[in-house]
Amino acid sequence: MERGWQWMMVAQRLDGKECAADLEVDLLARISACSVTPHLAVIIVGEDAASQVYVANKIKTCQRLGILSTHISLARDSSEDELRKIITELNHDDSIHGILVQSPLPAHMDEDGLTELISPAKDVDGFHPINLGRLVQGRTDGLLPCTPAGVMRILAFYGIEISGKKALVIGRSRIVGMPMAILLASRGADATVTIAHSRTQDLIGICNDADIIVAAVGSAGMVTADMVKKGAIVIDVGINRVDDESQDRGWRLAGDIDPNVAEVAAYLTPVPGGIGPMTIAMLMANTVTAAECQHS
Repeated sequence: MERGWQWMMVAQRLDGKECAADLEVDLLARISACSVTPHLAVIIVGEDAASQVYVANKIKTCQRLGILSTHISLARDSSEDELRKIITELNHDDSIHGILVQSPLPAHMDEDGLTELISPAKDVDGFHPINLGRLVQGRTDGLLPCTPAGVMRILAFYGIEISGKKALVIGRSRIVGMPMAILLASRGADATVTIAHSRTQDLIGICNDADIIVAAVGSAGMVTADMVKKGAIVIDVGINRVDDESQDRGWRLAGDIDPNVAEVAAYLTPVPGGIGPMTIAMLMANTVTAAECQHS
């Protein structure tokens, strides 16, 4: 029997930049109608290069949309108490509608504890236990984790039907994997969801049975063409740096999906340019939602 990857189909690219631009049109209208100008505070600790790029992109998007942004930068050796004091002050500042603490934090800081300190109403990352709890209850109208929400938005933008399909989420983090599985299985989405992780047996077989694969593990090229059945919908959440001497900087970005999967899948998100732009766009959407809710 001929293997699916030998069919040599070419996947349609799911363009995150195009989808994000469409969402920004809606956001501009909502910002114009809002009684206040949405205001996002971004805190970064340390000099991690990737984090600096992410924060710069977020601030640039705020400027483009007319969202106010405050950038607070702390030294890597700052104390957790210092960061807690800043978060508490922002919680009580009525002019701030959203608070984001950029990951990763230095090892001496309790990232989960700091996430819980952020007011749920200002938790634009969507990671606070109260916001995640609402998601478990089936409430998808609040502050959702940005990357999973971005995946759902891009699927809807391209008119991809997921109801009744078998969906596989590879990765079980509280940031992406678990909320992604909940959103795919929620009422209105109605996929049948499997979560795979480091102890999953027969991952290749499970992948081959999936209509939708969302890879979110941070391992470059781990999902290969022979793991994907013909016509699958493949969402690549991974962003990995890999050595590449052909690049001036000596490295390039790569996803969790091997590029040859494009010869098998019906739809595929690129890296970069796929879910990355959608994550930032959904952060902006959460900031606008937070401002609307706080001043309704």
